[in-house]
Amino acid sequence: MEEKDFVTFEYKTVSVKAEQQPKCADLYEAFGWEIISAAPSMAGNVVLSLKRDRKLKHKQELKKVERQAEEVSRTLERLERSKTAGPSGFAYLFGIVAALVLGGGMCLVMLTENNLPALIGGIVLGIAGIVLCGVNYLIYKKGVERRLKRVLPAVDENEEKLADLLEKGNDLLRADLI
Repeated sequence: MEEKDFVTFEYKTVSVKAEQQPKCADLYEAFGWEIISAAPSMAGNVVLSLKRDRKLKHKQELKKVERQAEEVSRTLERLERSKTAGPSGFAYLFGIVAALVLGGGMCLVMLTENNLPALIGGIVLGIAGIVLCGVNYLIYKKGVERRLKRVLPAVDENEEKLADLLEKGNDLLRADLI
């Protein structure tokens, strides 16, 4: 009778955004995880099912480095979101004010009868609202540009940390195989 090599696995599921799937796959594969399946879920997310050999030699250190890499990855996601979060909030508020100015001008034009100064004031207010709506995008782009200059060094630093952690995890796996 032939003996079979029995391997026990540990399993893990991770939900990630669809556009982050390749990065996430690289992250977990560097720590010995194998992707079993990738199933789409709600709101553009993908659920990755992972497995790896339960009897790795440097498992504790590998888990520690994996947790550090996951934390750095989450930090990178927060930094990526922060590139547009502040300017977007300002743009929404500024757009609301611009729309209110435009609406106020329309109200002055439509609600006044035989009042030339109110008509002219309403037209001027409406034009000002239209100009503010148009300028809003330019203000948003400038805000994103300024925010990008502040955030980019932190993104680069964290990407370098993540690459080092992935290399360390991969080196630990190779030490297992040798």
